[in-house]
Amino acid sequence: MYMDSITFFIYSFISIFVIVSPLDGVVTFVSMTSGMTDKQRHIIGKKAVFLACAISIFFALTGDMMLRVFGINVDCLRVAGGILLFKVAFDMMMAQISRESITQDEIKESIGRDDVWVFPIALPILAGPGTITTVIVLMGSTDIIFNKVLIIAAIILTFLICMVLFLFSDIVYKWLGYTGMLVFTRLMGLFLAALAVDFVTRGVYNIFHSF
Repeated sequence: MYMDSITFFIYSFISIFVIVSPLDGVVTFVSMTSGMTDKQRHIIGKKAVFLACAISIFFALTGDMMLRVFGINVDCLRVAGGILLFKVAFDMMMAQISRESITQDEIKESIGRDDVWVFPIALPILAGPGTITTVIVLMGSTDIIFNKVLIIAAIILTFLICMVLFLFSDIVYKWLGYTGMLVFTRLMGLFLAALAVDFVTRGVYNIFHSF
């Protein structure tokens, strides 16, 4: 039981961490706050991460209810989400910003605005459709209350890491460099593609056996 809980937590954390992809967020964060002071960047970073974490936890807690309201089976969301995640993963492996979240034009139009911590950093860069789908599917995959608590803990841990990376974004960016960021993004894209396939196959299997 203990090992099962650890395994479930690790699976949940990796799933959420890969789709959030904090280093992708750092690239956007650095580019959009380059003209600000350290204090301003820290305030924006904290606000963005807190909002993204709150959004993720909100959908994790209410996702099942929303699915019931719309009459959607969690396995249907698992298949649809898997397809969406695979598209995001493909864009990551090509080192491109996924158009399921935001376009380059939207990023350019957001530069200089006071609310960049809301859009595009918190939503949808950190807590986009892929993140929301992932947390809902994870919560719908277990009926054990303790496992649901572990998912919430995995969300919080992911965004704590985001917070640290944002607060030390200049150091991280200088240490890894743009090339290092691209390599990491491609690796995360590979793991995300595997997760997407897992979502789709499990969803299709469960739907098939429900008839």
